Amino acid sequence: MPDKILVSLQSASKALQTADHMVYITFPLIKENRLLIKILSEIYSAVLTLVNIILQYDSSYKRIILTENASENFRVFREKCSPRFGISSAELEKIVEIFRLMKEHKASPMEFVRRDKLVIMSDNLKTDTLTLDRLKDYLLVSKGLLQKVSVRIQARW
Repeated sequence: MPDKILVSLQSASKALQTADHMVYITFPLIKENRLLIKILSEIYSAVLTLVNIILQYDSSYKRIILTENASENFRVFREKCSPRFGISSAELEKIVEIFRLMKEHKASPMEFVRRDKLVIMSDNLKTDTLTLDRLKDYLLVSKGLLQKVSVRIQARW
């Protein structure tokens, strides 16, 4: 189990490094707004991996019981695991926002670029915009989450 968790931790770290590089180097150079979705995808991948690591870690110490239902597992993460790892409610809100945005992107029938934003339109014509500043904020929260998880897990092993 520890090896699997450490490999997942490295995977999350790599995804965040990729997202960081795209945000601060690739995007300013290319200035292609469609790259924003790829950056969101990398951040989402890292955060999802980190949440799964936390759930697996707490499950291995019999603190929680995992189910097949992902939304139930996320509820357990919010209520039981996040306080133990020092994840604030503001960070939890950002994590939920990242998951919601990615879900909207996957279900979106239409996305288009407007000025310096990528607009994601849902079936009921509700729009959500993705900007570089918003992604930088998500990246900052994700790096903080990676730091908290790394310190906690590597202190044990």
